[in-house]
Amino acid sequence: MAKDPVCGMNVDEKAAKFTSSSGGKTWHFCSAGCKATFDKNPARFAM
Repeated sequence: MAKDPVCGMNVDEKAAKFTSSSGGKTWHFCSAGCKATFDKNPARFAM
């Protein structure tokens, strides 16, 4: 399980519909809203 960096929810990497790549890593999201928030400012969440 991956953790959504925006809301902290656990996300199954194999079933995740929403992903983004940043800093050489793939991030998984629980919703389109969390993905959009991340995409606006990845540096804020990519720790």
